[in-house]
Amino acid sequence: MRPLEPRKHFLGICAAASLCALLAVLVVCAGSADATKAGSLEAKLANGRDEASSLSSQLQATTAELANAEAEAAKAQAREERLSAMLATGRERAAELAQKLRATRHHLEVEKARLRRSRQVLADRLVAIYESGTPDTADLVFESSDYEDFVARNDYLRAISEADSALADRVAEVRAAVHREVLRVGELKAEADAYDERLEAAQAEIASVREAAEAAAARLQSLSASREASLATLKSDIAEWVDQIQEARAAEAREASEAEAEEEVGRWLGGPYSIPTYIVMCESGGNYSAVNPSSGAGGAYQILPSTWELYGGQGEPQNAPKAEQDRIAAEIWADSGPSAWVCG
Repeated sequence: MRPLEPRKHFLGICAAASLCALLAVLVVCAGSADATKAGSLEAKLANGRDEASSLSSQLQATTAELANAEAEAAKAQAREERLSAMLATGRERAAELAQKLRATRHHLEVEKARLRRSRQVLADRLVAIYESGTPDTADLVFESSDYEDFVARNDYLRAISEADSALADRVAEVRAAVHREVLRVGELKAEADAYDERLEAAQAEIASVREAAEAAAARLQSLSASREASLATLKSDIAEWVDQIQEARAAEAREASEAEAEEEVGRWLGGPYSIPTYIVMCESGGNYSAVNPSSGAGGAYQILPSTWELYGGQGEPQNAPKAEQDRIAAEIWADSGPSAWVCG
C-alpha cells in the first residue's frame, strides 16, 4: 500500500504497475483479434503477466538487498571517519614523541659531554696526586715554619681533599644522570615505536574499510543494472505484442461486441480478488503470505499493519485467512479506491 513505502521500492513497483496496466489494455485489444491469433496472443499475455509478477517480487527482493548494502556502506563510512580521526591524533602524538625524543637525546649528549669533562678533570687530578704524592701529617708538621704556617698548610690540604671528594661525587652524579637519560630515551623510543605500530594498523584498517565500501558500491551498481535490464527486456516484449495485436485488428473486422470486451476487461480488472487484479499482481503477485521487508506490508494486498488494525484486522495481514484479507481490502477500496495502493 502507499503509506511508508521506500522511494526505491516505489520507483521499481511503479515500473511494474505501468507494465501491468499495459497488459490490461492488451487483453481488451486481444478480444477483437481472430480466434487463432487471439489464442496465441492470450498465451503471450499470460506469460507476460507471470513475468510481471515475477519481476515485482524480484524488485521487492532487490529493494531489501539495496537497503542492506546501503546500511553496510554507511557503517563503513562511519568507521573510516573514526579511523581517520584516530590516525590524525596518532600522527600528532607521534610528532610530539619524536620532538621529545630529539630533545632528550640532545640533553643526553650534553650530559655525556659533561661526564667526559668531569672524568678528564678527575683523571688529571689522580695523575697529579700520583706524581706529587699525598703529604701525611708528619711531613706537614716538619715542613711548617711555625704554627700559623702549619694551620695554613693543613687548611690547604683539607680544601684539596674536599675538592677531590666533590669532583668524585660530581662524576658519580653526572654518571647517574646519564644513566637516567639513557633509560628515558629508551622509554620514549619504545612509546614512539608503539605509536608507529598503531598508525600502521589504523592505515591498514582504513584501506580494508575502503575496499569493502568500494565492493558494496560495485554490488549496488550490478543490482541496479540487472533490474534495469529486466525492465527493458519486458518493455521490449510488450511493445512487440502491441504491434502484433494492432496488425491482427487491422486484418479482421470487428467481431467482438462491446459486452464481450467489457467482460474481458472485467475478468482482468476484477478476477478472484476484491480489487483489480493488476494491482494485486503488481503488489504481491497474488501471494497471500507475501511480506515487504522494507515497509512491513503483508498479504496479497500488501496492507500496512497500521491500516490492517484500523480496519479491524487481527494479528498480521499475511497470516490472516484469504477471506479476511479480501474483506478488508474491499473496505479500503470502497473508502480510498486505487489511491491507497502504489500500483493503483
